Amino acid sequence: MASENSPLLAYRLLGEEGVAFPASGAGGPGGESARKLSTFLGVVVPTVLSMFSIVVFLRIGFVVGHAGLLQALAMLLVAYFILALTVLSVCAIATNGAVRGGGAYFMISRTLGPEVGGSIGLMFYLANVCGCAVSLLGLVESMLDVFGADATGSSGLRVLPQGYGWSLLYGTLLLGLVGGVCTLGAGLYARASFLTFLLVSGSLASVLVSFVAVGPRVIQLTPRPGPNGSSLPPQVGHFTGFNSSTLKANLGAGYAKDYTTGAMMTFASVFAVLFNGCTGIMAGANMSGMILAPAKVVSQGGNPWGAVLYSWGLVQLVLLVGKLNTLAAVVTVFYLVAYAAVDLSCLSLEWASAPNFRPTFSLFSWHTCLLGVASCLLMMFLISPGAAGGSLLLMGLLCGLLTARGGPSSWGYVSQALLFHQVRKYLLRLDVRKDHVKFWRPQLLLLVGNPRGALPLLRLANQLKKGGLYVLGHVTLGDLDCLPSDPVQPQYGAWLSLVDRAQVKAFVDLTLSPSVRQGAQHLLRISGLGGMKPNTLVLGFYDDAVPQDHFLTDPAFSEPANGTQEGGSPALSTLFPPPRAPGSPRALSPQDYVATVVDALKMNKNVVLARACGALPPERLSRGSGSTSQQHHVDVWPLNLLRPRGGPGYVDVCGLFLLQMATILGMVPAWHSARLRIFLCLGPQEAPGAAEERLRALLSQLRIRAEVQEVVWGDGAGSGQPEEEEEGDFVNSRRGDSEAEALACSANCLVRAQQGRGRGGPGGPEGGDGEEGPTTALTFLYLPRPPADPARYPHYLALLEILSRDLGPTLLIHGVTPVTCTDL
Repeated sequence: MASENSPLLAYRLLGEEGVAFPASGAGGPGGESARKLSTFLGVVVPTVLSMFSIVVFLRIGFVVGHAGLLQALAMLLVAYFILALTVLSVCAIATNGAVRGGGAYFMISRTLGPEVGGSIGLMFYLANVCGCAVSLLGLVESMLDVFGADATGSSGLRVLPQGYGWSLLYGTLLLGLVGGVCTLGAGLYARASFLTFLLVSGSLASVLVSFVAVGPRVIQLTPRPGPNGSSLPPQVGHFTGFNSSTLKANLGAGYAKDYTTGAMMTFASVFAVLFNGCTGIMAGANMSGMILAPAKVVSQGGNPWGAVLYSWGLVQLVLLVGKLNTLAAVVTVFYLVAYAAVDLSCLSLEWASAPNFRPTFSLFSWHTCLLGVASCLLMMFLISPGAAGGSLLLMGLLCGLLTARGGPSSWGYVSQALLFHQVRKYLLRLDVRKDHVKFWRPQLLLLVGNPRGALPLLRLANQLKKGGLYVLGHVTLGDLDCLPSDPVQPQYGAWLSLVDRAQVKAFVDLTLSPSVRQGAQHLLRISGLGGMKPNTLVLGFYDDAVPQDHFLTDPAFSEPANGTQEGGSPALSTLFPPPRAPGSPRALSPQDYVATVVDALKMNKNVVLARACGALPPERLSRGSGSTSQQHHVDVWPLNLLRPRGGPGYVDVCGLFLLQMATILGMVPAWHSARLRIFLCLGPQEAPGAAEERLRALLSQLRIRAEVQEVVWGDGAGSGQPEEEEEGDFVNSRRGDSEAEALACSANCLVRAQQGRGRGGPGGPEGGDGEEGPTTALTFLYLPRPPADPARYPHYLALLEILSRDLGPTLLIHGVTPVTCTDL
């Protein structure tokens, strides 16, 4: 908004007499000196000249002759019905703010965005180019009817040679005259237009007078070429003046072949010719600010002679077609596309219910806009399905090209208002009381301290969300009472740029708090809206690993060495501080880290702790198909390895949550080729096969395809744990710290033994015999519930560190909500 050119910013409030005065003089963008043409010369004259086009003089008889008087009147009603609806939309948009340079393009682009506006504007420009060629061809046709060597009229000099080449030459000379006038500037163009307006008005008046001033007569018609190039016998026409018999004969239709193209005419093809005489409603809007003003090559007086010459060249190419009626269908379709876009723009503004859309022209509604869009599209396909489909395809290609190139982003697009309107409506309808476990999906809140060291985790969390909510949360330490302004608001731009560059579908939520733990509580409580609120907290693991700066190695974050992006904006690497140096103090203590996990569990949020995500294979974090030459495994341990007790109790809520998250990851294209393995630990007293059969039956009910393996729990450490002991009691260390650490170390060795022996890479287990085979890309571990005594938090974190040490990329997960269902 700060860069938007708002009219309210260009004026002081009131002068001494209570009148608004320009703040920068009248020469500003909206000043009087910027208006080159008056309303009459700039709006009325171009509009009238467009309406009194070549169709009025050369094709009215053609239309009535084919369609008859009644259908011709019906065509006029249809044409002006479409135009009237479009005029209502134009008036509504034009009276809601200042329409600057570009006319129809300005209205569409500032409403639907530069991509759609640019594509429609280019097509509308091509329509004007073709329309210019149609007018020139019509003028050449009129000249040859009177002065052509083959003319058969009763009067005329008959001195101009005829033929395709001669017609092209005459059109080229006339185009050179018109281009010369336009090149010399808007003033000469306005005077020439006014002179043309007088001539056309006089000619039209003479046509009306001729009805009573000219008596009945026989008119020799120009011979038409035969099928083999020979001329057909000469024909005559009869001018009767006002005559009831003539009127009766002309009421009905009599469609025949077009005398210029040889094609059989229909209602739609005749309408295409007629509609060209009704396309002048945009002429005035297009003059708001000479449509080619943004051209780069201009004269000292600001005349865009480069763009005029470019347009001259395009018209010259169109003249090669040489058939007025052939061009008419293309021009009509292009105009209808532009009119439909204007109606759509007004419809979007009306449906968005934006408070600032309050035009002074009120004789419109969304019904008229919608009807205008439908009418334009219907007539397009009736006139020429091929041309209509081609024009829409061309618009799509141009829109895609403009989207790829990028454009201004501070215009305020109605799409954002429409999305807001619809999202608000559906969020209100998203009732959390109607949630069902069948449609559960992870909605993640990822807390990030510095994104430089968390890029792999950002992308992994993006894959785990499965179409759910994904929020990037960050806590800035501070107290607003001690600060002059909020330090959080300026950071949003950098975080949004991070989301774009990392290509993750995430929202950003930042907060200011005296401590990270309190800030995490804020984000857990207030992130999201309505039924879209995070249900899972994701944290990076708290260990002593040296932070890596992934901005330096990730190709998506490569930036110029001078620290500025294209356009002069700061590079993203300069907006985030360097990673924490080894040994430097942290913003979060081990005690507060575990306390944050406890807070999330108290709020009934699931918890995911991610370790060594930087060691993930790059192809697994990409958005591709994941087809790699080497097979990878995803290992799941759905039981508490710090309390390894067999029996039916292992399939608890948390274990099912692990299975669900691993299955969700396998649905991502980059992980399709990974094989899911589920491990079960057998106690010394448990018979092999029983637990595996129960798990296979459960997986069959849950439609999860996985490989199940039973492993023996080493020396049975911890197997004698009392049955009534609660889950968190072992981490409370009732048996002593040394025994708990030994159990965690034993569990770690068990997990590593099941991973691929040839596994390497950062964070992978050392040793092995070098045998190549499938490797474990990611391990899912059961995260034990933290101890009840806060004094035991550091010991709990130490057990987790031992449990997940050297396992490579690992997710420790504790689920508290049911996420699976066996019912349909």
